[in-house]
Amino acid sequence: MAKLIEITGKAISGEWGIEDADGSGIPVLRTTNFTNEGIVNYENIVTRKISKKNIDKKYLIQGDIIIEKSGGSDKQPVGRVVFFEGLERKYLFNNFTGLLRIKDKDKWEPKYVFYSLYSNYRKGGTKAFENKTTGLHNLKTDDYISKFNIKDTAIEEQRSICRKLDAICEIIKLKQEQFSKLDELIKSQFVEMFGDPVQNPKGWRTKSFLDMGNCKNGMNFHYAETGIAINCLGVGDFKDLDIIGDVEKLSRVTLNEMPSEEYLLKDGDIVFVRSNGNRALVGRSLVVYPKDVSTTFSGFCIRYRKTDDTVTIPYLLRVLKTNSMRQKMVGRGANIQNLNQQILGTLEIPIPPIELQNQFAVFVRHVDKQKSTTQKSINNLQTLFDSLMQKYFG
Repeated sequence: MAKLIEITGKAISGEWGIEDADGSGIPVLRTTNFTNEGIVNYENIVTRKISKKNIDKKYLIQGDIIIEKSGGSDKQPVGRVVFFEGLERKYLFNNFTGLLRIKDKDKWEPKYVFYSLYSNYRKGGTKAFENKTTGLHNLKTDDYISKFNIKDTAIEEQRSICRKLDAICEIIKLKQEQFSKLDELIKSQFVEMFGDPVQNPKGWRTKSFLDMGNCKNGMNFHYAETGIAINCLGVGDFKDLDIIGDVEKLSRVTLNEMPSEEYLLKDGDIVFVRSNGNRALVGRSLVVYPKDVSTTFSGFCIRYRKTDDTVTIPYLLRVLKTNSMRQKMVGRGANIQNLNQQILGTLEIPIPPIELQNQFAVFVRHVDKQKSTTQKSINNLQTLFDSLMQKYFG
């Protein structure tokens, strides 16, 4: 084993400078540019005016590892790492992050060192080096770097390990892109068949959303240490999903008593995010087909149950997911933070011929099968990646 401090030295501190109004400053990577996959997200990179001298060594070069020194949350420990493979000597990194740069690349493959740190973070290895101040989670960086050990193996073996892990990551990325394109295919088919539901270019008659079904706000349950365990659909289960059928993956909560039937989900129920700290999630919707009848939904959600046969669930769900309809639900301004039944009552839904809706439903089922197969492949590849990480880094 070798100490990380011997491989990289202490973390080099980042720079922040002053506000840059005209965009002519230096691009600076922040923790918001970190992804949980260990790669850099180059969207929304800020530029800053930095006049400090002797910063040449801080410009990022390929093979650099950037470590998060301050950030995180109660659910996400501080200490994430990303591997830099971008344009050299263009970017700096901010003062909430630190730079780890391999001293001897003939002995240590940078990606191998990164994977060692990445594996340790995913196992929760940085938690012991956290402290909290005014709500922030800070990494005791010097302490962590001085105590972290990396398995010392021949450089050829390090590179072989990295090639295997990189290959799996690349396939996962391709599969994720395939999944995304399948979703785009459904959106494209919807527009081709029906057009924008707010504009209603086909001139179909409309019905009020609430005239075609009923809504129920989730209740704020009284949780208990012992009692009835039940599946609960919450905001964290939405993400980019359209359909939830495997309720075993939902959170389990323990209640004093079983909720009344109106708070239990049924096949075909549409659930919305009603309220959330992340405003981008408000108004997001999905359809539920619970295998377990004992499945409820949190107080941050609204359940909609269709009672009208003039619309199908696949069609209605896609109407609700269009940008124009979501804009009607959550508006443009920052003052609308919550979705409610009054807002839902303003939605007018075009009613195409049922034959056309059924054609679309068949198309969606076909594509969803492909999406399901792709997702299973991604899950299997992720399992393989995790097992290799365990094998190589413990």
